[in-house]
Amino acid sequence: MNILVCIKQVPGTTEIKIDPKTNTLVREGVKSIVNPFDTYALEEGVRLKERYGGKVTVITMGPPQAEEALRETISLSADEAVLLSDRAFAGSDTWATSYVLSKAINKIAQYDIVICGRQTLDGDTGQVGPELSEMLKIPFVSYVSKIEEIKDKHIRVHRMIEEGHEEIETTLPAVITVVKEINVPRLPSLRGSMKAKTAKIPVWTAADIGAEEDKAGIPGSPTRVVKIFFPKREHKSEMLQGTLEEQVAKLAERLEKII
Repeated sequence: MNILVCIKQVPGTTEIKIDPKTNTLVREGVKSIVNPFDTYALEEGVRLKERYGGKVTVITMGPPQAEEALRETISLSADEAVLLSDRAFAGSDTWATSYVLSKAINKIAQYDIVICGRQTLDGDTGQVGPELSEMLKIPFVSYVSKIEEIKDKHIRVHRMIEEGHEEIETTLPAVITVVKEINVPRLPSLRGSMKAKTAKIPVWTAADIGAEEDKAGIPGSPTRVVKIFFPKREHKSEMLQGTLEEQVAKLAERLEKII
Protein backbone atom coordinates (compact mmCIF):
# COMPACT_ATOMS: atom_id res chain seq x y z
CA MET A 1 0.00 0.00 0.00
CA ASN A 2 1.32 3.43 -0.96
CA ILE A 3 0.37 6.00 1.65
CA LEU A 4 0.87 9.73 1.15
CA VAL A 5 0.77 12.12 4.09
CA CYS A 6 0.59 15.88 3.55
CA ILE A 7 2.04 18.00 6.33
CA LYS A 8 2.81 21.66 6.90
CA GLN A 9 5.49 23.41 8.90
CA VAL A 10 3.90 26.16 10.97
CA PRO A 11 5.29 28.87 13.28
CA GLY A 12 5.96 27.53 16.75
CA THR A 13 5.23 30.86 18.40
CA THR A 14 2.34 33.21 19.00
CA GLU A 15 4.51 36.21 18.12
CA ILE A 16 3.60 36.26 14.45
CA LYS A 17 5.03 38.92 12.14
CA ILE A 18 3.36 39.99 8.91
CA ASP A 19 5.15 41.31 5.82
CA PRO A 20 3.50 44.73 5.28
CA LYS A 21 4.05 44.52 1.52
CA THR A 22 2.62 41.05 0.83
CA ASN A 23 0.43 40.61 3.94
CA THR A 24 1.85 37.10 4.34
CA LEU A 25 3.53 35.47 7.33
CA VAL A 26 7.23 36.17 7.84
CA ARG A 27 8.72 32.70 8.36
CA GLU A 28 12.43 33.48 8.10
CA GLY A 29 14.09 33.36 11.50
CA VAL A 30 10.96 32.03 13.21
CA LYS A 31 11.12 28.70 15.04
CA SER A 32 8.81 26.27 13.24
CA ILE A 33 7.19 22.96 14.10
CA VAL A 34 5.22 20.26 12.31
CA ASN A 35 1.56 21.25 12.40
CA PRO A 36 0.23 19.29 15.43
CA PHE A 37 -2.85 17.98 13.58
CA ASP A 38 -0.53 16.56 10.91
CA THR A 39 1.30 14.42 13.45
CA TYR A 40 -1.90 12.37 13.84
CA ALA A 41 -2.10 11.99 10.06
CA LEU A 42 1.50 10.75 9.96
CA GLU A 43 0.97 8.33 12.84
CA GLU A 44 -2.10 6.86 11.15
CA GLY A 45 -0.17 6.48 7.90
CA VAL A 46 2.58 4.59 9.72
CA ARG A 47 0.01 2.38 11.48
CA LEU A 48 -1.58 1.53 8.12
CA LYS A 49 1.85 0.56 6.80
CA GLU A 50 2.44 -1.67 9.82
CA ARG A 51 -1.01 -3.21 9.38
CA TYR A 52 -1.13 -3.69 5.61
CA GLY A 53 2.45 -3.26 4.41
CA GLY A 54 3.73 -0.71 1.90
CA LYS A 55 5.41 2.63 2.46
CA VAL A 56 4.68 6.12 3.75
CA THR A 57 5.74 9.17 1.74
CA VAL A 58 5.43 12.60 3.31
CA ILE A 59 4.94 15.74 1.21
CA THR A 60 5.15 19.37 2.23
CA MET A 61 5.23 22.69 0.43
CA GLY A 62 7.34 25.43 1.94
CA PRO A 63 10.67 27.25 2.08
CA PRO A 64 13.99 25.36 2.29
CA GLN A 65 13.77 25.28 6.11
CA ALA A 66 10.74 22.97 5.81
CA GLU A 67 13.25 20.17 5.21
CA GLU A 68 13.67 20.04 9.00
CA ALA A 69 10.02 19.07 9.39
CA LEU A 70 10.39 16.32 6.79
CA ARG A 71 13.42 14.88 8.57
CA GLU A 72 11.38 14.82 11.75
CA THR A 73 8.70 12.74 9.99
CA ILE A 74 11.35 10.26 8.88
CA SER A 75 12.47 9.92 12.49
CA LEU A 76 8.83 9.02 13.22
CA SER A 77 8.92 6.08 10.77
CA ALA A 78 8.02 7.71 7.45
CA ASP A 79 9.91 6.02 4.60
CA GLU A 80 10.39 8.89 2.16
CA ALA A 81 9.79 12.65 2.02
CA VAL A 82 9.48 15.26 -0.73
CA LEU A 83 9.86 19.03 -0.37
CA LEU A 84 7.98 21.28 -2.78
CA SER A 85 9.90 24.54 -2.75
CA ASP A 86 9.94 27.32 -5.31
CA ARG A 87 9.65 31.10 -5.19
CA ALA A 88 6.61 30.66 -7.39
CA PHE A 89 4.79 28.94 -4.49
CA ALA A 90 5.24 31.85 -2.03
CA GLY A 91 2.03 33.41 -0.75
CA SER A 92 -0.23 30.54 -1.86
CA ASP A 93 -3.68 30.41 -0.31
CA THR A 94 -5.36 27.04 0.34
CA TRP A 95 -6.53 26.69 -3.28
CA ALA A 96 -3.08 27.36 -4.76
CA THR A 97 -1.50 25.12 -2.11
CA SER A 98 -3.88 22.30 -3.00
CA TYR A 99 -3.04 22.79 -6.68
CA VAL A 100 0.69 22.43 -6.04
CA LEU A 101 0.18 19.38 -3.82
CA SER A 102 -2.09 17.75 -6.41
CA LYS A 103 0.52 18.22 -9.14
CA ALA A 104 3.15 16.57 -6.93
CA ILE A 105 0.82 13.70 -6.08
CA ASN A 106 0.06 13.18 -9.76
CA LYS A 107 3.80 12.99 -10.39
CA ILE A 108 4.12 10.29 -7.73
CA ALA A 109 1.19 8.58 -9.51
CA GLN A 110 1.10 5.35 -7.47
CA TYR A 111 -0.85 5.92 -4.26
CA ASP A 112 -3.76 4.33 -2.41
CA ILE A 113 -4.62 6.91 0.22
CA VAL A 114 -3.77 10.55 0.99
CA ILE A 115 -3.96 11.54 4.66
CA CYS A 116 -4.06 15.11 5.98
CA GLY A 117 -4.56 16.64 9.39
CA ARG A 118 -7.94 18.23 10.09
CA GLN A 119 -6.56 21.77 9.78
CA THR A 120 -3.42 23.85 10.37
CA LEU A 121 -2.70 26.10 13.32
CA ASP A 122 -1.81 29.13 11.20
CA GLY A 123 -4.57 29.04 8.57
CA ASP A 124 -7.15 27.12 10.62
CA THR A 125 -9.43 26.65 7.58
CA GLY A 126 -9.53 22.88 7.02
CA GLN A 127 -9.82 23.53 3.27
CA VAL A 128 -6.78 21.78 1.78
CA GLY A 129 -8.11 18.22 2.25
CA PRO A 130 -11.39 18.70 0.35
CA GLU A 131 -9.78 20.93 -2.28
CA LEU A 132 -7.08 18.32 -2.84
CA SER A 133 -9.66 15.57 -3.40
CA GLU A 134 -11.51 17.80 -5.85
CA MET A 135 -8.36 18.42 -7.89
CA LEU A 136 -7.34 14.75 -7.79
CA LYS A 137 -10.96 13.74 -8.59
CA ILE A 138 -11.05 11.07 -5.90
CA PRO A 139 -13.40 10.53 -2.88
CA PHE A 140 -12.99 12.51 0.32
CA VAL A 141 -13.92 11.86 3.97
CA SER A 142 -13.36 14.43 6.72
CA TYR A 143 -13.07 14.16 10.52
CA VAL A 144 -11.97 10.52 10.45
CA SER A 145 -11.59 9.19 14.00
CA LYS A 146 -10.94 5.53 13.14
CA ILE A 147 -9.97 3.47 10.12
CA GLU A 148 -11.97 0.29 10.51
CA GLU A 149 -10.76 -1.69 7.53
CA ILE A 150 -9.15 -1.51 4.10
CA LYS A 151 -10.10 -4.35 1.80
CA ASP A 152 -10.52 -4.90 -1.95
CA LYS A 153 -9.72 -1.26 -2.81
CA HIS A 154 -12.33 -0.02 -0.33
CA ILE A 155 -11.86 1.77 2.99
CA ARG A 156 -14.32 1.83 5.89
CA VAL A 157 -13.93 4.58 8.48
CA HIS A 158 -15.63 6.23 11.44
CA ARG A 159 -16.30 9.93 10.89
CA MET A 160 -16.92 12.20 13.87
CA ILE A 161 -20.16 14.19 13.95
CA GLU A 162 -21.83 16.20 16.72
CA GLU A 163 -24.13 13.33 17.74
CA GLY A 164 -21.46 10.62 17.70
CA HIS A 165 -19.98 9.12 14.54
CA GLU A 166 -20.90 7.88 11.08
CA GLU A 167 -19.53 4.73 9.47
CA ILE A 168 -18.59 5.44 5.87
CA GLU A 169 -17.20 3.20 3.16
CA THR A 170 -15.66 4.50 -0.04
CA THR A 171 -13.36 3.38 -2.82
CA LEU A 172 -9.62 3.90 -2.99
CA PRO A 173 -7.69 5.97 -3.77
CA ALA A 174 -9.20 8.58 -1.48
CA VAL A 175 -8.28 11.62 0.60
CA ILE A 176 -9.09 11.65 4.31
CA THR A 177 -8.55 14.24 7.03
CA VAL A 178 -8.11 12.93 10.55
CA VAL A 179 -8.89 14.27 14.03
CA LYS A 180 -6.70 13.93 17.11
CA GLU A 181 -8.99 11.27 18.57
CA ILE A 182 -7.73 8.78 15.96
CA ASN A 183 -4.46 7.87 17.74
CA VAL A 184 -1.58 8.91 19.97
CA PRO A 185 1.53 9.89 17.94
CA ARG A 186 4.71 7.99 18.75
CA LEU A 187 8.06 9.46 19.75
CA PRO A 188 11.13 9.32 17.48
CA SER A 189 13.15 6.11 17.68
CA LEU A 190 16.95 6.04 17.79
CA ARG A 191 17.05 4.18 14.48
CA GLY A 192 14.58 6.66 12.99
CA SER A 193 16.63 9.63 14.18
CA MET A 194 19.78 8.20 12.60
CA LYS A 195 17.94 7.55 9.35
CA ALA A 196 16.54 11.10 9.34
CA LYS A 197 20.02 12.62 9.52
CA THR A 198 21.25 10.87 6.38
CA ALA A 199 18.03 10.72 4.36
CA LYS A 200 18.09 12.32 0.92
CA ILE A 201 15.09 14.58 0.51
CA PRO A 202 14.40 15.65 -3.07
CA VAL A 203 13.28 19.22 -3.70
CA TRP A 204 10.72 19.66 -6.48
CA THR A 205 10.13 23.00 -8.14
CA ALA A 206 7.18 24.18 -10.21
CA ALA A 207 8.94 22.92 -13.34
CA ASP A 208 9.58 19.51 -11.80
CA ILE A 209 5.89 18.87 -11.10
CA GLY A 210 4.54 20.61 -14.18
CA ALA A 211 2.80 23.35 -12.19
CA GLU A 212 1.77 26.50 -14.02
CA GLU A 213 3.22 29.46 -12.13
CA ASP A 214 0.11 31.60 -12.61
CA LYS A 215 -1.88 28.94 -10.71
CA ALA A 216 0.45 28.94 -7.70
CA GLY A 217 1.61 31.56 -5.23
CA ILE A 218 -0.10 34.94 -5.05
CA PRO A 219 -1.10 34.97 -8.77
CA GLY A 220 -2.93 31.66 -8.36
CA SER A 221 -4.65 32.55 -5.09
CA PRO A 222 -8.30 33.65 -5.44
CA THR A 223 -8.34 34.75 -1.79
CA ARG A 224 -6.12 37.61 -0.68
CA VAL A 225 -5.33 39.27 2.63
CA VAL A 226 -6.06 42.89 1.77
CA LYS A 227 -5.31 44.45 5.13
CA ILE A 228 -4.20 43.34 8.58
CA PHE A 229 -4.67 45.53 11.63
CA PHE A 230 -5.18 45.32 15.36
CA PRO A 231 -8.59 46.62 16.48
CA LYS A 232 -8.49 49.70 18.67
CA ARG A 233 -10.87 49.80 21.58
CA GLU A 234 -11.65 53.02 23.40
CA HIS A 235 -13.19 53.03 26.85
CA LYS A 236 -14.81 56.16 28.22
CA SER A 237 -16.07 56.62 31.75
CA GLU A 238 -17.92 59.37 33.54
CA MET A 239 -18.57 59.96 37.23
CA LEU A 240 -22.11 61.13 37.83
CA GLN A 241 -22.25 64.03 40.25
CA GLY A 242 -24.94 65.08 42.70
CA THR A 243 -27.08 63.38 45.26
CA LEU A 244 -28.07 59.73 44.93
CA GLU A 245 -31.43 60.72 43.44
CA GLU A 246 -29.75 63.05 40.92
CA GLN A 247 -27.24 60.34 39.89
CA VAL A 248 -30.06 57.83 39.35
CA ALA A 249 -31.96 60.33 37.20
CA LYS A 250 -28.88 61.08 35.08
CA LEU A 251 -28.16 57.35 34.64
CA ALA A 252 -31.77 56.71 33.57
CA GLU A 253 -31.48 59.55 31.05
CA ARG A 254 -28.28 58.04 29.59
CA LEU A 255 -29.86 54.60 29.30
CA GLU A 256 -32.94 55.99 27.55
CA LYS A 257 -30.69 57.54 24.88
CA ILE A 258 -28.92 54.21 24.33
CA ILE A 259 -32.17 52.26 24.06
